Amino acid sequence: MSTIAVHGHEVAHHGHDDHEHHHHDTFITKYIFSQDHKMIAKQFLITGITMAVIAMILSILFRIQLAYPEKTFPLLETLLGRFAPGGKLSPDFYLSLVTIHGTIMVFFVLTAGLSGTFSNLLIPLQVGARDMASPFLNMLSYWFFFIASVIMLSSFFVQKGPASGGWTIYPPLSALPKAMPGSGEGMTLWLISMICFVASSLMGGINYVSTVLNMRTKGMDLWKMPLTVWAFFLTAVLGVLAFPVLVAGVVLLIFDRSFGTSFYLSEIVVNGQVMPFEGGSPILFQHLFWFLGHPEVYIVIMPALGISSEVIATNSRKPIFGYHAMVYSLIGISVLSFIVWGHHMFVTGMNPFLGGVFMITTLIIAVPSAVKTFNYLATLWRGNIRFTPAMLFAIGLVSFFISGGLTGIFLGNAALDINLHDTYFVVAHFHLVMGSAAIFGMLSGVYHWFPKMFGRLMDEKLGYLHFWLTFIGAYLVFFPMHFMGLDGVPRRYYAFTEFKSMARWLSVNTFITWAAIMSALAQVAFLYNFIHSIFWGKKTTQNPWNSNTLEWTAPVEHIHGNWPGEIPTVYRWPYDYSKPGHDEDFIPQTVPFSQTMSSNLPHDFEDNEAGLEAQSKWDLANKPQEEVK
Repeated sequence: MSTIAVHGHEVAHHGHDDHEHHHHDTFITKYIFSQDHKMIAKQFLITGITMAVIAMILSILFRIQLAYPEKTFPLLETLLGRFAPGGKLSPDFYLSLVTIHGTIMVFFVLTAGLSGTFSNLLIPLQVGARDMASPFLNMLSYWFFFIASVIMLSSFFVQKGPASGGWTIYPPLSALPKAMPGSGEGMTLWLISMICFVASSLMGGINYVSTVLNMRTKGMDLWKMPLTVWAFFLTAVLGVLAFPVLVAGVVLLIFDRSFGTSFYLSEIVVNGQVMPFEGGSPILFQHLFWFLGHPEVYIVIMPALGISSEVIATNSRKPIFGYHAMVYSLIGISVLSFIVWGHHMFVTGMNPFLGGVFMITTLIIAVPSAVKTFNYLATLWRGNIRFTPAMLFAIGLVSFFISGGLTGIFLGNAALDINLHDTYFVVAHFHLVMGSAAIFGMLSGVYHWFPKMFGRLMDEKLGYLHFWLTFIGAYLVFFPMHFMGLDGVPRRYYAFTEFKSMARWLSVNTFITWAAIMSALAQVAFLYNFIHSIFWGKKTTQNPWNSNTLEWTAPVEHIHGNWPGEIPTVYRWPYDYSKPGHDEDFIPQTVPFSQTMSSNLPHDFEDNEAGLEAQSKWDLANKPQEEVK
């Protein structure tokens, strides 16, 4: 089936090539409304980085408020005007900053920026396709994302300010326009932005799934796909199944806000006035939101795990440990992620039996996650490791995944979660296991595939500086928050000076703020390195990392169609590193199996992982004794 699809695509593309002799792309069709998956990947990446910088600035603003709650900063009034009267953030705007920071990071950076960039760049190149299944739909996917970003940021310029209610936008703050300033036009813009964002995600997800299933090159069966493609494919499946539920929840929320319905609102009094609502339940919104929200956690982390699998194997110069186990663990995570959402709702008064069910499924999902962690460590063990910046960020991901994942066991326990819910312990866990780990996976991918995207290399020394400052800074920011949470310090509070039990943590909040500022400054080194290297970086060779996967067989100069002639045929899995008896320490997927077999080797080995292992043992057993020594 895939061969026919690929062949059909090739025929169509050759016709397009003939047309290219008479037609050249204009600036607009090449760089703006491009249908080339590689250019669309760059658009997603640059937009994602821009949104990440904005979210980082917002976080520094509210961290300053937490560190110095009694001080005034005239510069803030100059920059923010009515939102910082007298040089001090207003409480309403503080909550807006927290809300928009979380929304941008979770959806616009870690979902669209990460998946949009690397799914677009790597799926066609690594499965051997000329482009996505629908290049036009791919272009629309980016532009819906861009429009969603603009709408979200435009909420800072409406009269009463952007949405405020936390990134989870729980009713009644999100359902009653009169509840607070951030419940008005800003919340409406938030809802419209998210509908555009979900439309983008669905178009992208359908495209990724179609491309992987229908457009693989000859020889590329599912068990020869790199783990990156497996991760992107399963992430797209999660998005296609989960995001529509958020749209349903948002549409009902718009009905409550604008048309007088009561899906989420019951008897409510605002400023002494009894509102005409009855019969609704805010818990319904939580069910709808977290039915997306928990798969969303894995929509964010799985692409990063796929990227780190590729980077760790390539830079360890070893086959990935337990390829099949890694794939099955990704599938297990994908399935289980749909039946754990209730652990976000242990304190809503749910039936204890139901809470126990969600607790068990939450703890079970730790098993495939632990399999992945073990396999990363086993791949690193006794590897011939090259500590490139990409490799350091991939190892950093594993570190955050372990340290943040361990605290998830605490929060998955219903009895413990009642005490820890909505405290800084949750902030610490969430930012380590998802925020920092996924960001490090994204940065690892940027450093590793930068030569493929831009034809140049990034500066290694700046990469090392960026890694160490960011890695140390992330732990300095989020590790102390665990202890604040254990002491009961709640998140999203404007100031803790009013409570004696919390005021003692003020010095820790000051320390965290300065660590966050250090981490933010470290990103300046990355931004300089990224922009400078695009134009003036050292030019790359075709395969700078000596990798096996198909994208490195395509020429450095980008052409729409990826390969100038026939698409390469795949013969082997993507992790043939340091194979005994072979001259090089890597064997690309396009090298026929017979070329690495000795003349006396039985030819009935299957071209799969078991066959490769059998061949390796045969090679080792039949080597001259002095070579073995």
